[in-house]
Amino acid sequence: MKYKIIILIFFLTSCAQNYSKTNLNQPFISKGFAYIYNDEDFVDKIIKKKLDNNSLQIAHNKLRPGTLIKIINVKTNESIIVKNTKRFQYPDFYKILITKAVADELNLKADLPLVEVIELKKNKSFIAKEAKIFKEEEKIHNNAPVETVKIDNISKNNNKDKTVKEKFYIIIAEFYSKNSASLLKERINKELTNFDDKKLFINTKKSNKISLLSGPYNSINLMKNDYILLKKFGFEELDISINE
Repeated sequence: MKYKIIILIFFLTSCAQNYSKTNLNQPFISKGFAYIYNDEDFVDKIIKKKLDNNSLQIAHNKLRPGTLIKIINVKTNESIIVKNTKRFQYPDFYKILITKAVADELNLKADLPLVEVIELKKNKSFIAKEAKIFKEEEKIHNNAPVETVKIDNISKNNNKDKTVKEKFYIIIAEFYSKNSASLLKERINKELTNFDDKKLFINTKKSNKISLLSGPYNSINLMKNDYILLKKFGFEELDISINE
């Protein structure tokens, strides 16, 4: 038994990206879907705390309140830096909880809110400058009139755009060795019996970075099911890529 544990530890440490990316010495970086806040989910107790949907507010389930977070719209490369407002749990599939005001700032589509989340660890002068910018932007949003017609139109457009053309992939792990990627693939096939092994494949596009992926997925809901299975298997952080 001890022998197996030693092999497992050695195997996991050979990954460029492994079961956990929450190293306290490294900034948190993750790519996936944002959860766009709405009051109904708070009333239905899907999320535990309330946010102001007309303000630039966000919540993260790992990073402490006050942490500066850069959020990037993966499709358009537009970005915003916002202070983390609260820390609490939300559906595990999502990387961050954002208000409608943040989604609008990033021009995020409600049916495809794919983002990259980056924790910013900078010097004190940088933090003070960004905090000042955040306060000024928040004042603008707080004083702006609520465009209810615009919100209603977005809701209607969602019904027309249910089919997502893009193909999504779950990045399970990244390695420097193809052999290590193959070992993990074999282990998942063997131990995760309710997972469709035909979806697993090794991507060797970059010579110095070999990825084990699952996909492609044409439906976000189908991908969500496999994402949850892999999380339960033991992966703490799983990134999402598009049109790999």
